[in-house]
Amino acid sequence: MKLTKLLTSAAVALGLATTAMAEDKTKVGFVFVGPVGDGGWTYEHNKGRLAVEEKYGDKVETVFVESVPEGPDAERVMTQMALDGADLIFTTSFGYMDPTINVAKKFPKVKFEHATGYKQADNVSVYSARFYEGRAVQGHIAGSMTKSNVIGYIGSYPIPEVIRGINSAYIHAKKVNPDVQFKIVWAYTWFDPAKEADAAKVLIEQGADVILQHTDSTAPQAAAQAAGNVITFGQASDMSEYGPLPRVSSIIDDWAPYYIARVGAVMDGTWTSTSTWDGIGAGMVGIGEISDAVPADIKEQALALKASLASGEYHAFTGPVNKQDGSAWLADGETADDGTLAGMNFYVEGIEGDVPN
Repeated sequence: MKLTKLLTSAAVALGLATTAMAEDKTKVGFVFVGPVGDGGWTYEHNKGRLAVEEKYGDKVETVFVESVPEGPDAERVMTQMALDGADLIFTTSFGYMDPTINVAKKFPKVKFEHATGYKQADNVSVYSARFYEGRAVQGHIAGSMTKSNVIGYIGSYPIPEVIRGINSAYIHAKKVNPDVQFKIVWAYTWFDPAKEADAAKVLIEQGADVILQHTDSTAPQAAAQAAGNVITFGQASDMSEYGPLPRVSSIIDDWAPYYIARVGAVMDGTWTSTSTWDGIGAGMVGIGEISDAVPADIKEQALALKASLASGEYHAFTGPVNKQDGSAWLADGETADDGTLAGMNFYVEGIEGDVPN
């Protein structure tokens, strides 16, 4: 009888210990706007999630929901994650901003991290990357390689992040090719392969022999490959399966170091609400391998530009630059401040068409 009681007590103790170990795990949620297999934006965020698991092993549990529309659905998903015991929730698209703030108010003990937004709270941090630095490198290559002098650009939504990218790419394409012209098609989606492919085809029909994109799928790469004689750049992820042509380089978003650091801060109790905006120098923005389809001299120039952006020696928005209406914006040698860039809602001089409302 005593032995039975001892065994029972040991089993109960073991069960309690197992439960305690499970409760000691830091639970981290991720809300994704696209599927993890999109080959672009969400794919890279999910790589960051997997890096967290690899770094912390049994000390962490991660969960995710993919293809969550921006709006009320996102708020529902975040609420459920918080109710399910998440200690930290990463919300990885601009349109999740208000839902993140709303849910954070209801769960003050849960930490939230919102990608590409600007609204903070005591338990809400914001983080983004200076994608426009990568666009500068792309613009240099695009302007140097176009034969038609027409560069197509697929925009997702007309928010400052996307407008910054268009302006940066145009400025640097124009520097090496004064005859360059940008044609912009707005897809009004982050991820819709059919819409993205149609946008690429429209731009190619309009004479574009270079396509840049700020959408998340590889569909524009495939459309360019089918058309032939069109070059492209990977967006958010390397998309190297389309190299050496049409994809000649890419912007790569590397979220892993940030995610590892922020999860670690929750674990050790040092997490505070912060605003992070890093670029090439910090490694949050990477430039994918420039393929051999790019002439050696252009590649060398692009890598030099990358190095100067990384070191801070050069800023992608350095005057003289005027606004689209011809009014002065940046004087010779003047650089744009972060406040203006964060709220950018205008095209620079030379870009045709209006910024959609």
